[in-house]
Amino acid sequence: MTKTDLMSIEKIENAIYVIRGEEVMLDHDLAFLYGVETKTLNRAVKRNLQRFPPDFMFQLTEDEAEALRCQIGTSNKGRGGRRYLPHVFTEPGVAMLSSVLSTERAVAVSIEMIRAFIKLRELFGSNAELARQLDELESKYDKQFKVVFDAIRELMAKPVRDCKQITG
Repeated sequence: MTKTDLMSIEKIENAIYVIRGEEVMLDHDLAFLYGVETKTLNRAVKRNLQRFPPDFMFQLTEDEAEALRCQIGTSNKGRGGRRYLPHVFTEPGVAMLSSVLSTERAVAVSIEMIRAFIKLRELFGSNAELARQLDELESKYDKQFKVVFDAIRELMAKPVRDCKQITG
């Protein structure tokens, strides 16, 4: 399988949501990436629940699922949509999925998804380091550069990517 067969890291990043303060991916997005039906993915997980503690996977509440439905425009409950609340997987849960869906595609997709999580973590980490360095510079120079530093801080405050925060 070539890398071109897999979704790009950017597309994977767009499928990562922040729910309960955790970066997670939805079961149906993962099923699509792995090339299986959502019910097949969830069935494999259910058969291997001991591999998925709460910090690897959790099920959304009604409120979280409704907020997500409103945000991404999925179908309304009872209108051809899901019968069950979605499961979401954290980075270690995504890695564990490759062991329960042990196809070649599952392993390759898991590697790309872990890379996407790492890239996001690096982006947020580099922004924090930049802020620290800016504080250091600001303390060394007098107030005439305050406008410049304020402008740089304003630019840094803009999100690196549209982080989809879901609240219940």
